[in-house]
Formats: sequence, C-alpha cells, structure tokens
Amino acid sequence: MARSNPYYNGPRSDHFDGLRFFNPGEPDTDRGLRDVLRWRRAAPDHRWPQVVEVVPVIPEQRMEPLTVTMVGHATMLIQVAGLNLLTDPVWSDRASPFQFAGPKRVTAPGIRMDDLPPIDVILLSHNHYDHLDIATLRELETRHSPRIVTPLGNDAIIKRHIPQARIETGDWGDAISLGQNTDIHIVRANHWSSRGLNDRRMALWGGFMIRVGGTLIYFAGDTGYGTGAIFRDLRQRFGSPDLAILPIGAYDPRWFMAAQHVDPEEAIQILCDLDARQALGMHWGVFKLTDETRDAPENRLAAGLAARGIAPRRFKAMRPGDEVRIA
Repeated sequence: MARSNPYYNGPRSDHFDGLRFFNPGEPDTDRGLRDVLRWRRAAPDHRWPQVVEVVPVIPEQRMEPLTVTMVGHATMLIQVAGLNLLTDPVWSDRASPFQFAGPKRVTAPGIRMDDLPPIDVILLSHNHYDHLDIATLRELETRHSPRIVTPLGNDAIIKRHIPQARIETGDWGDAISLGQNTDIHIVRANHWSSRGLNDRRMALWGGFMIRVGGTLIYFAGDTGYGTGAIFRDLRQRFGSPDLAILPIGAYDPRWFMAAQHVDPEEAIQILCDLDARQALGMHWGVFKLTDETRDAPENRLAAGLAARGIAPRRFKAMRPGDEVRIA
C-alpha cells in the first residue's frame, strides 16, 4: 500500500486527506478487483466496428466567434476571441500505457496534427490515459509550446517526460489568468485518477470554467452526476454558460460506472442544472471503454432530449471533424 504521494505534497483539505484526493459528499468511485471481475463476467458482447471513416477538417488559424471542432473523445479545439485551446489532447492510436494493448481508436482524429492552428493553451482535466497522453503532449510541446492548465499533481507526471513544459496547476476553486480578460477556473468533477496500480486518487481531477470576455464555456472533463450539487453550485457561482461541453459515453454498467461517468440522461440534467444555452456531447464513439454499443450514447441523447421537450439543436453529440460555431 502506498505510504507517500509521488505527485503532490500539500496541506489537508475538505477533499485531500494528506495522501489521496476524494469527492466530498458524493458516491465512492473506488472499485476493486472483485468488482472488475464481476463486471467482466457479465459484460455483453457488444462489438464496435474496427474503423469508422472520418473526413478530417482544417480549422481557421484564429476565430473571433466561439467555434468548437471535435478531434475525438474528449479532445476539442475551442477557438474564441483569437484564442486557441485544446482539451485533453489524445492523437495516439491507443488510450493505454502501451502501444500494443489497450483501447484502440476506431476513428481517426477529426483534425490532423499537421493541420492544427497555433495552440495557446491545453486544458488537461485528469491523468487517465484517455485524457493525459504523453506522446501527444510531447508533440504539441515541440510544435506549439503551449501553456498547460491542470489540477494539482498532474504537473509531476508531465514534467517527468517533458521537463520544459509550461504548466500551471490549481486546486478546485482556483483561477488562472491568461491575460486579455481571460480566466480559467478549475472546478469540481465527480471522478478519480490513476496511472498505475498504486497511485489511485493521488493527483486531482476536475473540469474548467473558461471566461473569455463576455463568453462563458464549461468543459466538464470526466464526471459522474452524483447528488448533482456540484453542477447547481457552478450555476450559482458562475451563471449560465454559453456552452457546456459534457461527456455522454462510457457509462455501462451503471452499478460500476455511475459514480464516475454520467449517462446521456444525466448529461441532459447537467445541461438543465447549469441552464446552459447550448451543449456539445463528447467522450463517446472513439475508444471502447465500457459495455454500451458505439451509437447508444448519441441515440439515447436524442431520445432523452425529445422526452423532455428540449430542442435537439441545443445539445449535439459531436463526431470527429464536426465544427460548431456559436453566435
């Protein structure tokens, strides 16, 4: 059992016990080997296609109106007011510590690495391999030397491989100013972290509220819904986002995943809790991480919106290469 934290050494708080971070007041995310074996024994044989064709797009170098282009999974290019941000960038073929095993992408990235515009900032929500990919970060550092904003402890992981990376870390509730009336707020998510067998919850996870002038954008990262309190608190603290980028996939079976990943109906509830003007769905259709069929998140999102009388244009499931411009 680990006795020290290799990523972060700081004071205890309401969500850090001196060794591990946790989600106060929310369901427990920890799962043991017995839980994993129970899941795998009952897992349905829902096979995904090996390849889904994608037509990559070439984005503009800079955009003034808020424009979001889906690269894939949780990787989005956000362009607003001349600023270019990337979320949780993964261009590798596998979401894994290995190149020969682990979840393999079935869609090519919606933007080729060579076609990226200049990247100013990377928002990195947590250290799971489908969100923190060292090979991709190393390539982006070589090409763009971006600033990286991430919750506590993830800087140690990145610096081990990319010592020259420009990283700014923060706790839940911290704000990092980018200048020119632009602030990145690190906010709560109901999730967990690990890169190996002995470092569970030793680096912090989170989402981001991005305020650029008069525009407010929420990127949730990975999160369960739990009590819903964190989303209602975000609405009270920041107001209604112009755009919420929310996960809609990797949710089955619910007994295993509910504490850490929302399903499409819960993502719709987050939209309503935030009173967001518009939402985009991510974290689906690229890597097979859980039991649902590939198209289930998109289909359930459409059905859930219809059941609640919400216009489908208000919450779009993004596919790689999709671009949405928000007036």
